[in-house]
Amino acid sequence: MGEVNHPRSGFAAPPQGGTAGGPAEPDPRRSPGWSLGRCLLLSCALWSAGPALAKEATPAVDDPVLEARMHAITSELRCLVCQNETIAASTSGLAEDLRREVREQLKRGVSNEQVVQYMTDRYGDFVRYRPPFKATTALLWIGPVALLVLGLGALAFVLRRRAKLAPDQFEADEVDGQAPDEADPSSAGDPRP
Repeated sequence: MGEVNHPRSGFAAPPQGGTAGGPAEPDPRRSPGWSLGRCLLLSCALWSAGPALAKEATPAVDDPVLEARMHAITSELRCLVCQNETIAASTSGLAEDLRREVREQLKRGVSNEQVVQYMTDRYGDFVRYRPPFKATTALLWIGPVALLVLGLGALAFVLRRRAKLAPDQFEADEVDGQAPDEADPSSAGDPRP
């Protein structure tokens, strides 16, 4: 057999039959073990780099009572980024900063009400899950009840008006896509033959 040039390089490939008629040596670049070895090497590299890329864990607090107070306060405050989560449950950067701020204020001896008031002064009543009842938040408290009362009143009005209508004022029901006049006469008339 003659030598065949390798298409990617200018080098000649070894003969197919090997040397002196013996078995051909496998090309290490084409063996399945070579790609498996690459995958294992890449997996090990990513696995070992994982801790270096991981976010630093927040340190455990020294005072569990302080941590419980901080959690109670942040559970009542809305995350301004997520808006559907509390500051305690959110993983956003702003929520982490706000938790840290609450913790520092509690360490200084500030009461729970003062911390909530500080957050409300800084971010407005929107930051509270249960805003206080006042002129600017009255719609939040009265709105759902008012809508429910209006809906029930409209339903009662429609039902009362409908009950006063005579039966001939209602539209006839369709039977299998046909009006009652077009239906089969044998089913609507006298049952006797």
